[in-house]
Amino acid sequence: MKPAETLNLRVALLLSIPPLMWAGNAVVGRLMVGQVPPLTLNFLRWALTALFLLAIAWRSLRPWPQTLRQVQARWPYLLAIGLLGVGFFNALQYAAVVTSTPINVTLVGASLPVWMLAVGALFFGERPQKRQLLGAALGLVGVLLVIGRGSWASLVRVQFVQGDLLMLLAIIGWAFYSWLLARPPASMRGDQRPCWDWAGFLLVQALFGLLAAGSFSAAEQAWGVPAIRWSPGVLAALLYVSVGASIIAYRCWGLGVAAGGPALAGFFNNLTPLFAAVLSALVLGEPPQAYHALAFLLIAGGIVVSTRRASPAPVQKVPG
Repeated sequence: MKPAETLNLRVALLLSIPPLMWAGNAVVGRLMVGQVPPLTLNFLRWALTALFLLAIAWRSLRPWPQTLRQVQARWPYLLAIGLLGVGFFNALQYAAVVTSTPINVTLVGASLPVWMLAVGALFFGERPQKRQLLGAALGLVGVLLVIGRGSWASLVRVQFVQGDLLMLLAIIGWAFYSWLLARPPASMRGDQRPCWDWAGFLLVQALFGLLAAGSFSAAEQAWGVPAIRWSPGVLAALLYVSVGASIIAYRCWGLGVAAGGPALAGFFNNLTPLFAAVLSALVLGEPPQAYHALAFLLIAGGIVVSTRRASPAPVQKVPG
């Protein structure tokens, strides 16, 4: 069964909250450069997130022996989504903002609709439709408008750095993560799915992801990086990325993908660079420009076009 592609107020809200949170995550990651090493920041983020989730989800994971058996029977899938959604994506994003800017990183991330369609076609048998391709094109035009700061002449002079390439790898991995959420194996569907609530499911992902995040952090420390410069700002940043950009954002993303489908979710991800531009402007004291509004209209137009049906379905009376 194909995932639904229904756009309503609830789905729009669910899929708009994560881009806002993740835009803030990119800005915070940039602010932490020089204060917390990027791979260590990712590990601390998810270690703290796991503690919060454990306090929320411990009831749904009882009895523990049964949960361990369920995890053991499904570990390849859980390991894959944990590595892609927690260890791989976030580590690369924090590493990316060391040499790039929040706006550039989120703009590279705005190529997600293209990768969503490509991954769906190549690995999940989901053939993209014309309206989806048109919606992706409109969204990319909006992204390019922001890259060029409203000037097409400026666009040709934009230079991408190592961080942008790292973010490209991260976003491709995120496309696989989102499709795996929408197309889980039989052991994670219907009656065979463990009776974990959303927090329990995210906790299991976080624990698997921490295997990679911890390894990356240990390698970073062994390589030789400056010590963490602890401060109230660092503690506040960790609280934000562990609760807002992790628990709240991932919960909304999971619900949004389930309700609207991964392809639709990919278009909403294009809101991230716009949110990043606004948040960066607030932090730097620079007001948003007119081209941000135009880009928003193009990206929103891409979302609307991508969700329109080729022909209206016959109206049927609903019983009751």
